[in-house]
Amino acid sequence: MSYEEKVLPELRDILNNAPRFDLSKDLDKMRSFQPPKLEGSPDVNITTRHFQGSECELRVKIYEPKNRTTSVLPAVYWIHGGGYVLGSPDGDDGFCEYMVNEVHCVVISIDYRLAPEHPYPAAIEDCYAGLKWAAEHADELQIDATRLAIAGASAGGGLTAALALLARDRGGPEITFQMPLYPMLDDRNETPSSYEINEENMPLAWNRESNIIAWNMYLGTHDQVAQDNHSVRLDEVSPYAAPSRATDLSKLPPAYTFIGQLDPFRDETIDYVARLAQAGVAVEFHLYPGCFHGFDAIFNEVDISKRARSECIYALKKAFNCGEKE
Repeated sequence: MSYEEKVLPELRDILNNAPRFDLSKDLDKMRSFQPPKLEGSPDVNITTRHFQGSECELRVKIYEPKNRTTSVLPAVYWIHGGGYVLGSPDGDDGFCEYMVNEVHCVVISIDYRLAPEHPYPAAIEDCYAGLKWAAEHADELQIDATRLAIAGASAGGGLTAALALLARDRGGPEITFQMPLYPMLDDRNETPSSYEINEENMPLAWNRESNIIAWNMYLGTHDQVAQDNHSVRLDEVSPYAAPSRATDLSKLPPAYTFIGQLDPFRDETIDYVARLAQAGVAVEFHLYPGCFHGFDAIFNEVDISKRARSECIYALKKAFNCGEKE
């Protein structure tokens, strides 16, 4: 069976119509690519704020119910994806509005600096600065600091996992729940799924070759890489860059994640979930057969994408105990 045949029939058109880019050559073109435009929700108000990070001014987008009936709401601190080299909060407007409407919460989305112009630790330090800003301005933002979740997808999922580690080790801010979705966790690219989902098998999905290039850009090693299709081996890579390298996963917030079976991050996610459970962290995990990386995108209006999104919403509601503090 070919890999295209392994993809769920309802997702094949989405995959086959995806643009094909070479991350090493087309980074600017990829950054300018616009996904399908979604109509904004009339029930969500979006504002933009700026604050001073550790090295530069940073932007956050704040999404909240237009007609708030409660003075204080739970909050989701959202981190966009893009392989650490692409994306912005603007690309996730649809999903952030979806969370606001479904969970009845505030969403705060951080515009962190991207590699290769700003390699590690720029992104995670920006994310941490934004989390601190949100927690310190909880009264002004009218959010419940005791119900503050962090979440993101792909590289945003990797940054979510890293942020949970960093906040634990720096003594705060306190995080209620983490939702690192199909997270980009491991720079080593040594798992079976990392080899399985490659340019030959899945040329239009995020695959091994794209992942190696992105990691080397994020770690600041892309200029040193020989063209041998192997990532740079660095023994000193921090777990705050690649959370799979963390040896202590104890005392982290409860977690929810999912991933498609045809995602190169499948096995590193499964391993991370298992180690979270072994460390005593409450964790829920879903594996979706026939699904590739990013199959849940908000503009993918097929049943499996809707199901994956609805499971996220259920997990957030459960984490926030929605209804008890409204």
